[in-house]
Amino acid sequence: MKAILEFNLPEDKVDFNLAVKGSDWWHVCWKMDQNLRTKIRYDESISEHTREVYEELREELRQIMLDNNVDFNEVE
Repeated sequence: MKAILEFNLPEDKVDFNLAVKGSDWWHVCWKMDQNLRTKIRYDESISEHTREVYEELREELRQIMLDNNVDFNEVE
């Protein structure tokens, strides 16, 4: 099976960039999720309040992804 995306450049440059940079956006979100996870689990220098804020941010990131039907596991 093949999938071909076609764009009329330069008119469709925004749509083209969104399509081409999808993996970059995935990587940014994944990296942020992993950074929050690391801070929550392993950073002993942060306060409990800060840890809770990181947990809330990570949950919010994952909820936004869920609301938009995207999942880190879709690319594996």
